[in-house]
Amino acid sequence: MPEKDPVQEAEKLVQEANKRKMTLRLLGGIAFRLRCPSSMKDNLKRKYVDIDFVGTRKERKEIQNFFVDMGYTPRTTFNTMQGFRRLIFNDIDNERRVDIFLNEFEMCHKLDFTNRLKLDSLTLPLADLLLTKLQVYEITEREYRDVIAMLTDHTLGTTDKSDVINEKYIAQLCAEDWGLWRTITLNLERISSALPRYIPTQESQQLVKSKIDALWKTLDSEPKSFRWKMRARVGEKVKWYELPEADREVVDSRPQDQRIAGAEQPRGSSSGIGNGSNPSS
Repeated sequence: MPEKDPVQEAEKLVQEANKRKMTLRLLGGIAFRLRCPSSMKDNLKRKYVDIDFVGTRKERKEIQNFFVDMGYTPRTTFNTMQGFRRLIFNDIDNERRVDIFLNEFEMCHKLDFTNRLKLDSLTLPLADLLLTKLQVYEITEREYRDVIAMLTDHTLGTTDKSDVINEKYIAQLCAEDWGLWRTITLNLERISSALPRYIPTQESQQLVKSKIDALWKTLDSEPKSFRWKMRARVGEKVKWYELPEADREVVDSRPQDQRIAGAEQPRGSSSGIGNGSNPSS
């Protein structure tokens, strides 16, 4: 059965998937928790509601069987309709949801992780984790805390070593996509201005700010594609991001007889199906 603690459960799931030779990598808040010690500091600590993964489309059937084996209930209708890009499973007892993105992560912007999943055995590489937070247009407390924790603990560089944020990789993606570049630079500005709210000392604030400035400089210096330049001419006159719809964390989509036969339905869940658009990571 799933562990009550979501961090322990996330680690257990990855370990078991690795034993089965499956490619399943963490993203979202728990990934930051595992990779960034500063995420446990009082000023950056936060709750973890669900568990998010990236897997491969070719292993879709194996992933579905795996989560059933591990005690999860599939969001049946959603998985049937959207399973080529994303799967959702529920831990009914702990009122927790698991999202599995297949190859691509698509929220405010689309990020393709197909060639990034073998670079680490636990989570996505740090640069990709950072991108999943900086691509959020309507940035929240979750993003502020996670990004600041990562920039506090890790250095910028040009490799995908486990303790390095590959700023060159981020810059190359942004140089091809003006919309992604605009959202990321907007969020870097927001986070830089908000540092005093999350970091108590000026010295620590300056450390993070220096990394934000360095990343911004790298983004600016990377040669831009023709497509980027053409989109830049239009600028903010046309919306450059998507806003995923919110969805309830846990939806018990088991047949009625199974719900009655099982434990009492937990508070806050309901029968039916949500669109599964926006995970709280």
